[in-house]
Amino acid sequence: MDYFQYQDDQLMVENLAVQILAEQYGTPLYVYSSATITRHWQAFDQAFASYPHLVCYAVKANSNLSILRHLAHMGSGFDIVSGGELARVLKAGGDPQKIVFSGVGKSAVEIEAALTANIFCFNVESSAELKRIEQIARHLKCRAPISIRVNPDVDAATHPYISTGLKENKFGVAIEQSMELFKHAAQSDALNAIGIDCHIGSQLTQLTPFLDALDKVIDQIEYLASEGIQLSHLDIGGGLGVRYNQENPPEPAVYAESILRRLRQRLPNHSLKILIEPGRAIMANAGILVTKVEYLKQNMDRHFALVDAAMNDLLRPSLYNAWHDIIPVNLKNHPEAMKAVYDIVGPVCETGDFLGKERTLSLKEGDLLAVRSAGAYGFSMSSNYNSRSRCAEILVDNSQHQIIRRRETIEDLFVHELDL
Repeated sequence: MDYFQYQDDQLMVENLAVQILAEQYGTPLYVYSSATITRHWQAFDQAFASYPHLVCYAVKANSNLSILRHLAHMGSGFDIVSGGELARVLKAGGDPQKIVFSGVGKSAVEIEAALTANIFCFNVESSAELKRIEQIARHLKCRAPISIRVNPDVDAATHPYISTGLKENKFGVAIEQSMELFKHAAQSDALNAIGIDCHIGSQLTQLTPFLDALDKVIDQIEYLASEGIQLSHLDIGGGLGVRYNQENPPEPAVYAESILRRLRQRLPNHSLKILIEPGRAIMANAGILVTKVEYLKQNMDRHFALVDAAMNDLLRPSLYNAWHDIIPVNLKNHPEAMKAVYDIVGPVCETGDFLGKERTLSLKEGDLLAVRSAGAYGFSMSSNYNSRSRCAEILVDNSQHQIIRRRETIEDLFVHELDL
C-alpha cells in the first residue's frame, strides 16, 4: 500500500495535494511519501521479527540524504556499493556497524574508507578483491569482516539487465570456488569470515528463485561447518519485486515466511543472523515524478503528449522498456469524451526518450501528470543529458513537506567545468 490517492478528484500525497507542490516548485518534480517509506521498511522488519535480522536498505535505489536519515532513525541498516554511498550513509547518521559493502569493483580508496569507518561487513565478489581487502587491512593493522557473495547460477526470471545470479553475470563467485576463499580467510590474520551472501537479481515476482538459491547457499553453509568454518550471518540479498503494472509479487510477510520455513527445515539448530537488502520494494511506490504537458502532437494516426520530463529524469522506460503507470494529477481536467491513446514522450533528442507508450488519457496542454512507482531508480539514475537540469525532490509527511533537493540551475550544469 502507498499513500498516493485521489481525494475530490485531486491526487494527494498523504494529506497534501500534488498540484500545490507542482505549482510551488515547478516540474518535473519528484515527490516522496514519508509514511509509505516507513510502512514498507517496517513490513520487512516485522516479517522477520521471529529471527535475529537486519534490514539493510539498498542505497542505490534512492540515495537522498533526507531519505537515508529517515531510514536511519528507524534503525535501518544499509547496503552500499560505492565510497560515495558510504559517505552519504555516514553523513545521514547511519550506524557503520549496520553497513554492508557490496559491488564487484571496490577500489583501494573505498576499502580503506570502509575499514576506517568500521563497517559491519564487506560482501566479497572475487578472489582478487579478497586479497586487496586483506592487504589493506594488514596495512591498517585490523581484521576486515568479510562475507563471500556466492553466485548460485539460478535464473531469477527477470530483465537480463537486473539479473545477477547466473554464471554469465559478473556478480559473486561460483559456489564451488567459494570454499577456497573461505579457507583462505579462515587462515588469515587480517580477515574475519563472518557470513555468506547471495543476491540473484531485482524485480523478482516469484518465490521459487529465492528458495532455489537459498537451498544452494544452505548446502554451502553445511559444507563449511563440516570443514570447521562457522559463520554468524546469512545475507539473502534483496530483489523482491513491486507492482508497476500487472505484476503480483509476494508480500514481504509471505516472502519472509517461505525463507524462514526453509531455514528451519534445513538448518533447525542454526543461530545465523539474517540480513536482507530491499531497495526497490521500499522506495518504488513511495515516489512519483510529476510532469507537465507542454505540447500535444499528432503524426498521422499517432498521438504524442510532449511533457517536460524526459529520459534524463527517469531512465527506466528507455533503459528497460519498463512500465510506469501515468495518471492525471487533477481528474476534473480529463473528460471521457476527449480521451485518446498517447505516447508520453520527453524533449530529449532520442527516439528512445519516452515515459510511457499507448496510454489512454484525456489531455490538454498544461495538464499535470504523475508517473507512478518512480521512487526507486528514478532520481538516482537521472543525469544532465542534453544539458538538462536535474529536478527538485520533495518529501511529504502528512500535510507538511520539505524540499530535500533543490532544482539545479543552468549555472550548476557547468560549475565543475574549466572554461579554458
